[in-house]
Amino acid sequence: MASVQLTARASVFDQLEHLHQRIAERAYSLFQGRNGSSVDAFVDWLTAEREVIWKPAIDVREHNGTLNILAALPGVEAKDIEVDVTSEDVVVKAKTHEHQDIKDKGTVHRCELVSGEAFRSVSLPKPIDVGKAKAEFHNGVLRITAPVAAEARARRVEVTAA
Repeated sequence: MASVQLTARASVFDQLEHLHQRIAERAYSLFQGRNGSSVDAFVDWLTAEREVIWKPAIDVREHNGTLNILAALPGVEAKDIEVDVTSEDVVVKAKTHEHQDIKDKGTVHRCELVSGEAFRSVSLPKPIDVGKAKAEFHNGVLRITAPVAAEARARRVEVTAA
């Protein structure tokens, strides 16, 4: 199991804004390629989003006061993964294989392997203790574990008679 560097951040907003800008630029490029016809503007956006990033499948669970986030990253190496965390969000970024020059590799008849950049932002159901968060990668699955922040844990309150 490979350890993955985890970076604590104050906010993930700047990363989301940067990604939004990249998608918007690609969507506009597709729009211009149709000579400004606005018939398929929504399709342009969805196409641009698919071209710029892919979203890995995730699983978020809580067990014994710890949040466990799993992200499926097939074809990725641990060194190519970045994890940023705040007390309320997790951002997973990774680079995947690039399609190689086919001149000396043969003719590609079909390639369904995802390539490019994976990006997934997850809003957590409860605040976490960022200082105790850990990330590990094994067999194409990223596992992020973090204890729920003490102030977010449920506790029973005694009722007293007044």
